[in-house]
Amino acid sequence: MKNRKDIFKQLNESFMNMEGQFHILEHRVPVEQQIEYFKFSNKVRKDILNMKEDDYEKYIEELKSDESTKEDKKKFLSILAASKQVKTYRFLEKFAQETDSDLSDWAYMALMESRIILEFDLLGEKQIFISTGLGGKGNKLRFYSLIISSLKEPFADYQKKIIREEATFALSREDCDLERININDNYVEILALVPVMINFKNVLENIIVECNQYGGFLREIYAITNVKEFDKEELTGIMKQYVEGRN
Repeated sequence: MKNRKDIFKQLNESFMNMEGQFHILEHRVPVEQQIEYFKFSNKVRKDILNMKEDDYEKYIEELKSDESTKEDKKKFLSILAASKQVKTYRFLEKFAQETDSDLSDWAYMALMESRIILEFDLLGEKQIFISTGLGGKGNKLRFYSLIISSLKEPFADYQKKIIREEATFALSREDCDLERININDNYVEILALVPVMINFKNVLENIIVECNQYGGFLREIYAITNVKEFDKEELTGIMKQYVEGRN
């Protein structure tokens, strides 16, 4: 959970030292799918070095065809992503928004890659791709955090109110967008969009400190991730481990 090394400080410093235009993948794409896309995409690139404009038109038509398999379409999307044409980018943008869930992740990866390649070609400026499992928006990355109660009994109503108010205030003050806060009997989930230059670890710790002025009901150990949200099974396991370790 709470890492001794301040990886958020390191992350902020890396963004400050970046030279070029960075792009955040807004769509939620599982990390495993992202890795698969880039491995596949690199293989495809070797076969399309000398492609002409008309060749891309052919792949657009193939992608639209109902006769093309899912694997075919994944290949066509990766090929089209290498195009430096605005009209191809616009096609990928429309396709990503309209395609079924089966190809949605792959289409959004192709769209982002197409944008990076196109902007580099037009502007000549270094383009930096930033992606996480939870995605982001604009210049903000999405983070999921879990805070656990330090008490054996469920949160009282006034404690839930304090948590909600302190979290809302602290996040708003740092220009973070609170997308969801779930206050369970003995844990709190927060999903928020956080500016890349903000140390979310500090924000979260400030929330805990402020809440604990009213009775010390939150543990100082917490979890933060930008890979995925914990599902019910994972939450049950975490809470069971915590309760057993506390007894």
